[in-house]
Amino acid sequence: MNTNLFQTRLWKHIRNSVGLGVAASLVASLTGCSTLTQPIDGVPAHRLPPEFFPAPKNNLVPVDIALLALEPPREYQLGPDDILGVYIEGVLPFNPPNTPPEPPPVNFPEQDSTLPPSIGYPIAVQEDGTLSLPLIAPLKVEGLTLDQVREKIREAYLENDILREEKARPIVTLIKERTYDVIVVREDGLGDNQRNLQAQSSEFIRGRDNSASGGLVKLPAYKNDILHALVETGGLPGLNAKNEVRVLRASEADKRKRAQFVRDFYASQRNAMLDPCVCPPELPEDPSVLRIPLRLPPGVIPNISPEDVELQDGDIVYIENRETEVFYTGGLLPGGEFPLPRDYDLDVLGAMAIAGGGIGQAGGGGGIGGLGGARSVGGVPPGMLYVLRQTPCNGQVAIEVDLARAVNDPRSRPLVQPGDTLILQYKCEEELLNFSLGTFFTYGIQELLRN
Repeated sequence: MNTNLFQTRLWKHIRNSVGLGVAASLVASLTGCSTLTQPIDGVPAHRLPPEFFPAPKNNLVPVDIALLALEPPREYQLGPDDILGVYIEGVLPFNPPNTPPEPPPVNFPEQDSTLPPSIGYPIAVQEDGTLSLPLIAPLKVEGLTLDQVREKIREAYLENDILREEKARPIVTLIKERTYDVIVVREDGLGDNQRNLQAQSSEFIRGRDNSASGGLVKLPAYKNDILHALVETGGLPGLNAKNEVRVLRASEADKRKRAQFVRDFYASQRNAMLDPCVCPPELPEDPSVLRIPLRLPPGVIPNISPEDVELQDGDIVYIENRETEVFYTGGLLPGGEFPLPRDYDLDVLGAMAIAGGGIGQAGGGGGIGGLGGARSVGGVPPGMLYVLRQTPCNGQVAIEVDLARAVNDPRSRPLVQPGDTLILQYKCEEELLNFSLGTFFTYGIQELLRN
Protein backbone atom coordinates (compact mmCIF):
# COMPACT_ATOMS: atom_id res chain seq x y z
CA MET A 1 0.00 0.00 0.00
CA ASN A 2 2.83 2.41 0.83
CA THR A 3 4.39 1.78 -2.58
CA ASN A 4 1.14 2.44 -4.42
CA LEU A 5 0.58 5.61 -2.42
CA PHE A 6 4.03 6.91 -3.31
CA GLN A 7 3.52 6.21 -7.02
CA THR A 8 0.16 7.96 -6.97
CA ARG A 9 1.63 11.09 -5.40
CA LEU A 10 4.59 11.05 -7.78
CA TRP A 11 2.33 10.92 -10.80
CA LYS A 12 0.21 13.74 -9.41
CA HIS A 13 3.22 16.02 -9.01
CA ILE A 14 4.49 15.24 -12.50
CA ARG A 15 1.09 15.87 -14.02
CA ASN A 16 0.77 19.20 -12.24
CA SER A 17 4.27 20.26 -13.29
CA VAL A 18 3.73 19.36 -16.91
CA GLY A 19 0.41 21.15 -16.88
CA LEU A 20 2.12 24.23 -15.54
CA GLY A 21 4.77 24.02 -18.25
CA VAL A 22 2.20 23.60 -21.02
CA ALA A 23 0.18 26.54 -19.77
CA ALA A 24 3.25 28.71 -19.57
CA SER A 25 4.27 27.59 -23.05
CA LEU A 26 0.92 28.63 -24.48
CA VAL A 27 1.37 32.07 -22.98
CA ALA A 28 4.91 32.24 -24.26
CA SER A 29 3.80 31.34 -27.76
CA LEU A 30 1.69 34.45 -27.82
CA THR A 31 4.40 36.73 -26.49
CA GLY A 32 7.85 35.32 -27.20
CA CYS A 33 7.85 32.75 -30.03
CA SER A 34 10.21 34.16 -32.64
CA THR A 35 8.26 32.60 -35.52
CA LEU A 36 5.27 34.67 -34.43
CA THR A 37 6.87 37.88 -33.19
CA GLN A 38 9.50 38.16 -35.93
CA PRO A 39 8.27 36.04 -38.83
CA ILE A 40 10.27 35.53 -42.03
CA ASP A 41 8.25 34.80 -45.13
CA GLY A 42 10.31 32.09 -46.76
CA VAL A 43 9.91 29.82 -49.76
CA PRO A 44 10.92 26.17 -49.20
CA ALA A 45 14.22 25.43 -50.88
CA HIS A 46 12.86 22.49 -52.88
CA ARG A 47 10.22 24.74 -54.48
CA LEU A 48 12.48 27.46 -55.85
CA PRO A 49 13.28 27.46 -59.59
CA PRO A 50 16.88 26.71 -60.65
CA GLU A 51 17.69 30.33 -61.52
CA PHE A 52 17.78 31.18 -57.80
CA PHE A 53 20.71 28.83 -57.22
CA PRO A 54 24.33 29.34 -58.28
CA ALA A 55 26.08 27.01 -60.68
CA PRO A 56 28.11 24.29 -58.90
CA LYS A 57 31.90 24.59 -58.74
CA ASN A 58 32.85 21.10 -57.60
CA ASN A 59 33.14 19.79 -61.14
CA LEU A 60 35.35 22.59 -62.47
CA VAL A 61 38.81 21.52 -63.58
CA PRO A 62 41.93 23.69 -63.89
CA VAL A 63 42.83 25.04 -67.29
CA ASP A 64 46.05 23.72 -68.80
CA ILE A 65 48.48 26.47 -67.80
CA ALA A 66 50.61 25.68 -70.84
CA LEU A 67 47.96 27.59 -72.82
CA LEU A 68 49.06 30.75 -71.00
CA ALA A 69 52.59 30.56 -72.41
CA LEU A 70 53.97 31.22 -75.87
CA GLU A 71 55.64 28.44 -77.81
CA PRO A 72 59.16 29.68 -78.60
CA PRO A 73 60.61 29.05 -82.06
CA ARG A 74 63.37 26.52 -82.54
CA GLU A 75 65.82 29.31 -83.32
CA TYR A 76 65.77 32.81 -81.91
CA GLN A 77 64.43 35.35 -84.38
CA LEU A 78 65.82 38.85 -84.08
CA GLY A 79 63.81 42.00 -83.54
CA PRO A 80 64.22 45.64 -82.49
CA ASP A 81 66.23 46.24 -79.28
CA ASP A 82 68.11 42.96 -79.51
CA ILE A 83 71.81 43.48 -78.80
CA LEU A 84 74.15 41.44 -80.99
CA GLY A 85 77.83 40.69 -80.61
CA VAL A 86 79.48 41.28 -84.00
CA TYR A 87 83.12 40.72 -84.95
CA ILE A 88 84.37 41.20 -88.54
CA GLU A 89 88.11 40.74 -88.99
CA GLY A 90 89.71 43.88 -90.40
CA VAL A 91 86.48 45.89 -90.29
CA LEU A 92 85.05 45.68 -86.78
CA PRO A 93 87.39 46.65 -85.28
CA PHE A 94 89.44 48.32 -88.02
CA ASN A 95 93.00 47.08 -88.26
CA PRO A 96 95.71 48.92 -90.23
CA PRO A 97 97.44 46.88 -92.92
CA ASN A 98 100.25 44.57 -91.89
CA THR A 99 99.12 44.54 -88.22
CA PRO A 100 97.87 41.47 -86.40
CA PRO A 101 94.09 41.50 -85.83
CA GLU A 102 92.72 42.20 -82.39
CA PRO A 103 90.94 39.30 -80.64
CA PRO A 104 87.18 39.70 -80.26
CA PRO A 105 85.89 40.70 -76.82
CA VAL A 106 84.07 38.14 -74.68
CA ASN A 107 80.79 39.18 -73.05
CA PHE A 108 79.31 37.37 -70.07
CA PRO A 109 75.53 37.43 -69.60
CA GLU A 110 73.70 39.07 -66.72
CA GLN A 111 73.07 37.13 -63.54
CA ASP A 112 69.47 36.13 -64.31
CA SER A 113 70.01 35.55 -68.01
CA THR A 114 69.91 32.08 -69.57
CA LEU A 115 72.11 33.08 -72.54
CA PRO A 116 75.61 31.63 -72.94
CA PRO A 117 78.71 33.88 -73.09
CA SER A 118 78.96 35.80 -76.36
CA ILE A 119 81.75 37.16 -78.60
CA GLY A 120 81.87 40.45 -80.45
CA TYR A 121 81.25 44.16 -80.15
CA PRO A 122 77.72 45.11 -78.98
CA ILE A 123 75.49 46.51 -81.72
CA ALA A 124 71.75 46.96 -81.21
CA VAL A 125 69.03 46.21 -83.72
CA GLN A 126 67.30 49.50 -84.52
CA GLU A 127 63.59 50.25 -84.15
CA ASP A 128 63.08 49.74 -87.87
CA GLY A 129 64.61 46.26 -87.63
CA THR A 130 67.93 47.13 -89.27
CA LEU A 131 71.53 46.56 -88.20
CA SER A 132 74.07 49.35 -88.85
CA LEU A 133 77.61 48.18 -89.65
CA PRO A 134 80.70 50.04 -90.92
CA LEU A 135 81.17 50.72 -94.66
CA ILE A 136 77.84 49.20 -95.79
CA ALA A 137 74.19 50.23 -95.81
CA PRO A 138 71.98 49.12 -92.91
CA LEU A 139 70.86 45.51 -93.20
CA LYS A 140 67.29 44.40 -92.57
CA VAL A 141 67.61 41.65 -89.93
CA GLU A 142 64.21 41.61 -88.23
CA GLY A 143 62.78 38.08 -88.19
CA LEU A 144 66.11 36.45 -89.14
CA THR A 145 68.12 33.93 -87.11
CA LEU A 146 71.76 34.44 -86.13
CA ASP A 147 72.98 32.16 -88.89
CA GLN A 148 70.95 34.06 -91.47
CA VAL A 149 72.29 37.39 -90.23
CA ARG A 150 75.86 36.06 -90.34
CA GLU A 151 75.43 34.98 -93.96
CA LYS A 152 73.76 38.28 -94.89
CA ILE A 153 76.67 40.28 -93.42
CA ARG A 154 79.19 38.13 -95.29
CA GLU A 155 77.40 38.59 -98.61
CA ALA A 156 77.12 42.36 -98.10
CA TYR A 157 80.87 42.82 -97.54
CA LEU A 158 81.71 40.56 -100.46
CA GLU A 159 79.35 42.39 -102.84
CA ASN A 160 80.89 45.73 -101.90
CA ASP A 161 84.46 44.39 -102.40
CA ILE A 162 85.37 45.24 -98.84
CA LEU A 163 86.50 41.75 -97.81
CA ARG A 164 88.09 38.91 -99.71
CA GLU A 165 86.53 35.48 -99.72
CA GLU A 166 89.05 34.01 -97.29
CA LYS A 167 88.68 36.95 -94.87
CA ALA A 168 84.88 37.14 -94.86
CA ARG A 169 84.20 35.14 -91.72
CA PRO A 170 82.00 37.37 -89.49
CA ILE A 171 81.02 36.29 -85.99
CA VAL A 172 77.47 37.08 -84.83
CA THR A 173 76.22 36.18 -81.34
CA LEU A 174 73.40 37.33 -79.07
CA ILE A 175 74.48 39.43 -76.11
CA LYS A 176 71.07 40.41 -74.79
CA GLU A 177 67.58 39.63 -76.03
CA ARG A 178 64.94 42.29 -76.29
CA THR A 179 62.54 42.69 -73.34
CA TYR A 180 58.97 43.87 -72.84
CA ASP A 181 57.90 46.02 -69.90
CA VAL A 182 54.68 44.61 -68.45
CA ILE A 183 52.78 45.84 -65.38
CA VAL A 184 51.41 43.18 -63.02
CA VAL A 185 48.86 44.20 -60.37
CA ARG A 186 47.96 41.53 -57.83
CA GLU A 187 45.38 41.83 -55.07
CA ASP A 188 45.75 38.31 -53.72
CA GLY A 189 48.23 39.31 -51.02
CA LEU A 190 51.10 37.15 -52.22
CA GLY A 191 53.79 39.39 -50.81
CA ASP A 192 56.32 37.89 -48.42
CA ASN A 193 54.40 38.90 -45.30
CA GLN A 194 51.06 37.64 -46.60
CA ARG A 195 52.66 34.42 -47.85
CA ASN A 196 54.05 33.73 -44.37
CA LEU A 197 50.65 34.39 -42.82
CA GLN A 198 49.00 32.12 -45.34
CA ALA A 199 51.46 29.35 -44.53
CA GLN A 200 50.72 29.67 -40.80
CA SER A 201 46.94 29.84 -41.04
CA SER A 202 44.31 29.49 -43.73
CA GLU A 203 41.98 31.90 -41.94
CA PHE A 204 40.58 34.60 -44.17
CA ILE A 205 40.02 37.92 -42.44
CA ARG A 206 38.28 40.61 -44.40
CA GLY A 207 39.82 43.96 -43.76
CA ARG A 208 43.38 42.62 -43.82
CA ASP A 209 45.75 44.73 -45.84
CA ASN A 210 44.86 43.79 -49.41
CA SER A 211 47.00 46.44 -51.04
CA ALA A 212 48.08 45.49 -54.52
CA SER A 213 51.50 43.99 -55.06
CA GLY A 214 53.51 43.33 -58.20
CA GLY A 215 55.05 46.08 -60.28
CA LEU A 216 56.98 46.44 -63.49
CA VAL A 217 58.25 43.15 -64.94
CA LYS A 218 60.74 42.87 -67.80
CA LEU A 219 59.99 39.77 -69.86
CA PRO A 220 62.44 38.51 -72.48
CA ALA A 221 61.30 37.85 -76.02
CA TYR A 222 59.22 34.68 -76.46
CA LYS A 223 58.65 34.72 -72.70
CA ASN A 224 56.46 37.82 -72.84
CA ASP A 225 53.29 35.93 -71.94
CA ILE A 226 50.83 35.71 -69.08
CA LEU A 227 52.35 32.61 -67.48
CA HIS A 228 55.83 34.13 -67.20
CA ALA A 229 54.37 37.39 -65.86
CA LEU A 230 52.58 35.45 -63.11
CA VAL A 231 55.61 33.31 -62.30
CA GLU A 232 57.79 36.42 -61.96
CA THR A 233 55.36 37.93 -59.41
CA GLY A 234 54.48 34.94 -57.21
CA GLY A 235 52.75 32.30 -59.34
CA LEU A 236 49.10 31.60 -60.08
CA PRO A 237 46.41 33.59 -58.22
CA GLY A 238 46.07 32.66 -54.55
CA LEU A 239 42.91 31.64 -52.73
CA ASN A 240 42.13 35.27 -51.93
CA ALA A 241 41.88 36.11 -55.65
CA LYS A 242 39.36 35.28 -58.32
CA ASN A 243 40.08 32.30 -60.52
CA GLU A 244 40.75 34.41 -63.58
CA VAL A 245 43.33 36.70 -65.12
CA ARG A 246 42.50 40.05 -66.71
CA VAL A 247 44.63 41.69 -69.36
CA LEU A 248 44.28 45.39 -70.19
CA ARG A 249 46.03 46.30 -73.41
CA ALA A 250 48.12 49.45 -73.50
CA SER A 251 47.30 50.47 -77.07
CA GLU A 252 45.47 53.73 -77.54
CA ALA A 253 42.67 51.99 -79.41
CA ASP A 254 41.94 49.73 -76.45
CA LYS A 255 42.08 52.66 -74.03
CA ARG A 256 39.52 54.53 -76.13
CA LYS A 257 37.27 51.45 -76.23
CA ARG A 258 37.32 51.17 -72.42
CA ALA A 259 36.57 54.87 -71.98
CA GLN A 260 33.69 54.72 -74.46
CA PHE A 261 32.30 51.63 -72.76
CA VAL A 262 32.14 53.43 -69.39
CA ARG A 263 30.49 56.50 -70.94
CA ASP A 264 27.86 54.40 -72.70
CA PHE A 265 27.05 52.50 -69.51
CA TYR A 266 26.50 55.58 -67.37
CA ALA A 267 24.46 57.21 -70.11
CA SER A 268 22.12 54.19 -70.25
CA GLN A 269 21.92 54.16 -66.46
CA ARG A 270 20.92 57.82 -66.32
CA ASN A 271 18.24 57.23 -68.94
CA ALA A 272 16.88 54.25 -66.99
CA MET A 273 16.68 56.24 -63.75
CA LEU A 274 14.22 58.66 -65.39
CA ASP A 275 11.58 55.91 -65.31
CA PRO A 276 10.88 54.84 -61.69
CA CYS A 277 9.46 51.52 -62.88
CA VAL A 278 12.63 50.48 -64.71
CA CYS A 279 15.43 48.65 -62.95
CA PRO A 280 18.80 50.40 -63.53
CA PRO A 281 21.15 48.13 -65.47
CA GLU A 282 24.17 46.55 -63.82
CA LEU A 283 27.66 47.10 -65.13
CA PRO A 284 28.28 44.44 -67.82
CA GLU A 285 31.59 42.91 -68.75
CA ASP A 286 33.89 45.24 -70.64
CA PRO A 287 34.49 43.62 -74.03
CA SER A 288 37.83 45.39 -74.40
CA VAL A 289 39.24 43.65 -71.30
CA LEU A 290 40.54 40.14 -71.92
CA ARG A 291 39.37 37.67 -69.25
CA ILE A 292 41.05 34.28 -69.08
CA PRO A 293 39.34 31.79 -66.71
CA LEU A 294 41.58 29.38 -64.83
CA ARG A 295 38.89 26.76 -64.11
CA LEU A 296 36.22 25.47 -66.51
CA PRO A 297 33.63 22.65 -66.62
CA PRO A 298 34.91 19.28 -67.85
CA GLY A 299 35.06 19.00 -71.61
CA VAL A 300 35.07 22.77 -72.18
CA ILE A 301 38.17 23.83 -74.11
CA PRO A 302 39.09 27.46 -73.47
CA ASN A 303 39.31 29.69 -76.52
CA ILE A 304 42.80 31.03 -75.82
CA SER A 305 44.97 31.99 -78.79
CA PRO A 306 48.69 32.87 -78.77
CA GLU A 307 47.71 36.47 -79.53
CA ASP A 308 45.67 36.54 -76.31
CA VAL A 309 48.51 35.49 -74.02
CA GLU A 310 51.23 37.51 -75.75
CA LEU A 311 52.05 40.71 -73.86
CA GLN A 312 53.45 43.93 -75.27
CA ASP A 313 55.05 46.99 -73.71
CA GLY A 314 52.70 48.66 -71.23
CA ASP A 315 50.13 45.86 -71.00
CA ILE A 316 48.58 45.33 -67.55
CA VAL A 317 48.00 41.90 -66.01
CA TYR A 318 45.42 42.26 -63.24
CA ILE A 319 44.57 39.74 -60.50
CA GLU A 320 41.43 40.88 -58.66
CA ASN A 321 40.67 39.91 -55.07
CA ARG A 322 37.38 38.33 -54.02
CA GLU A 323 36.80 40.05 -50.70
CA THR A 324 33.09 40.42 -51.53
CA GLU A 325 32.61 36.64 -51.85
CA VAL A 326 31.42 36.23 -48.26
CA PHE A 327 28.27 35.21 -46.42
CA TYR A 328 26.80 36.46 -43.15
CA THR A 329 25.21 34.70 -40.19
CA GLY A 330 22.71 35.73 -37.54
CA GLY A 331 19.87 34.54 -35.37
CA LEU A 332 20.94 31.56 -33.27
CA LEU A 333 24.17 31.27 -35.29
CA PRO A 334 27.16 33.25 -34.04
CA GLY A 335 27.04 36.51 -35.94
CA GLY A 336 29.88 37.10 -38.34
CA GLU A 337 31.21 37.33 -41.86
CA PHE A 338 32.78 34.25 -43.45
CA PRO A 339 34.52 33.69 -46.80
CA LEU A 340 33.16 31.33 -49.40
CA PRO A 341 35.49 28.65 -50.78
CA ARG A 342 36.87 29.53 -54.17
CA ASP A 343 37.17 26.12 -55.80
CA TYR A 344 34.41 24.01 -54.27
CA ASP A 345 30.75 24.29 -53.29
CA LEU A 346 29.44 25.10 -49.83
CA ASP A 347 25.87 24.20 -48.89
CA VAL A 348 23.91 25.56 -45.96
CA LEU A 349 24.87 22.70 -43.64
CA GLY A 350 28.56 23.29 -44.30
CA ALA A 351 28.10 27.03 -43.82
CA MET A 352 26.51 26.40 -40.42
CA ALA A 353 29.47 24.24 -39.43
CA ILE A 354 31.89 26.98 -40.48
CA ALA A 355 29.94 29.52 -38.43
CA GLY A 356 30.08 27.28 -35.35
CA GLY A 357 26.51 25.97 -35.32
CA GLY A 358 26.39 22.35 -36.43
CA ILE A 359 23.24 20.30 -37.01
CA GLY A 360 21.72 18.95 -33.80
CA GLN A 361 23.40 21.57 -31.63
CA ALA A 362 21.07 23.40 -29.27
CA GLY A 363 20.94 27.13 -29.86
CA GLY A 364 22.05 29.70 -27.35
CA GLY A 365 20.01 32.41 -25.75
CA GLY A 366 21.14 35.23 -27.98
CA GLY A 367 18.83 34.59 -30.91
CA ILE A 368 16.25 36.76 -32.53
CA GLY A 369 13.19 37.14 -30.28
CA GLY A 370 11.97 34.07 -28.43
CA LEU A 371 12.09 33.19 -24.78
CA GLY A 372 15.71 34.00 -24.07
CA GLY A 373 18.03 31.52 -22.45
CA ALA A 374 15.21 29.40 -21.00
CA ARG A 375 14.30 27.93 -24.36
CA SER A 376 17.57 25.98 -24.65
CA VAL A 377 17.14 24.20 -21.30
CA GLY A 378 15.21 21.38 -22.93
CA GLY A 379 18.03 20.66 -25.36
CA VAL A 380 15.88 20.56 -28.52
CA PRO A 381 18.00 22.04 -31.36
CA PRO A 382 16.62 24.70 -33.73
CA GLY A 383 15.25 23.29 -36.93
CA MET A 384 14.63 26.20 -39.30
CA LEU A 385 17.23 28.09 -41.33
CA TYR A 386 16.46 31.06 -43.56
CA VAL A 387 18.77 32.15 -46.37
CA LEU A 388 18.24 35.80 -47.32
CA ARG A 389 19.42 36.18 -50.92
CA GLN A 390 19.60 39.39 -52.91
CA THR A 391 17.91 39.60 -56.29
CA PRO A 392 18.26 42.19 -59.06
CA CYS A 393 16.83 45.67 -58.53
CA ASN A 394 17.55 45.57 -54.78
CA GLY A 395 15.09 42.72 -54.24
CA GLN A 396 15.31 39.80 -51.84
CA VAL A 397 14.11 36.24 -51.59
CA ALA A 398 14.02 34.27 -48.33
CA ILE A 399 14.83 30.58 -48.83
CA GLU A 400 13.37 28.39 -46.10
CA VAL A 401 15.46 25.35 -45.19
CA ASP A 402 13.95 22.73 -42.90
CA LEU A 403 17.07 21.24 -41.33
CA ALA A 404 15.46 17.88 -40.63
CA ARG A 405 14.57 17.56 -44.28
CA ALA A 406 17.90 18.99 -45.45
CA VAL A 407 19.81 16.24 -43.64
CA ASN A 408 17.99 13.55 -45.62
CA ASP A 409 17.35 15.33 -48.93
CA PRO A 410 20.28 16.96 -50.79
CA ARG A 411 17.83 18.97 -52.90
CA SER A 412 16.81 20.80 -49.74
CA ARG A 413 20.37 21.97 -49.10
CA PRO A 414 20.88 25.02 -51.34
CA LEU A 415 24.39 26.22 -52.08
CA VAL A 416 25.49 29.42 -50.41
CA GLN A 417 26.47 32.25 -52.74
CA PRO A 418 28.13 35.63 -52.11
CA GLY A 419 26.07 38.08 -50.09
CA ASP A 420 23.76 35.49 -48.51
CA THR A 421 22.64 35.97 -44.90
CA LEU A 422 21.91 32.82 -42.90
CA ILE A 423 19.49 33.17 -39.97
CA LEU A 424 18.88 30.19 -37.70
CA GLN A 425 15.62 30.07 -35.72
CA TYR A 426 13.56 27.68 -33.66
CA LYS A 427 10.29 26.49 -34.97
CA CYS A 428 7.43 27.52 -32.72
CA GLU A 429 6.81 23.96 -31.51
CA GLU A 430 10.51 23.60 -30.68
CA GLU A 431 10.41 26.68 -28.50
CA LEU A 432 7.27 25.40 -26.76
CA LEU A 433 8.85 22.01 -26.16
CA ASN A 434 12.04 23.53 -24.83
CA PHE A 435 10.10 25.80 -22.50
CA SER A 436 7.89 22.96 -21.30
CA LEU A 437 10.80 20.67 -20.56
CA GLY A 438 12.68 23.51 -18.90
CA THR A 439 9.70 24.36 -16.73
CA PHE A 440 9.22 20.74 -15.70
CA PHE A 441 12.85 20.17 -14.78
CA THR A 442 13.05 23.52 -13.00
CA TYR A 443 9.78 23.57 -11.05
CA GLY A 444 8.34 20.05 -11.26
CA ILE A 445 11.37 18.27 -9.86
CA GLN A 446 11.77 20.99 -7.25
CA GLU A 447 8.14 20.55 -6.13
CA LEU A 448 8.51 16.78 -6.11
CA LEU A 449 11.59 16.90 -3.91
CA ARG A 450 9.97 19.41 -1.60
CA ASN A 451 7.07 16.99 -0.92
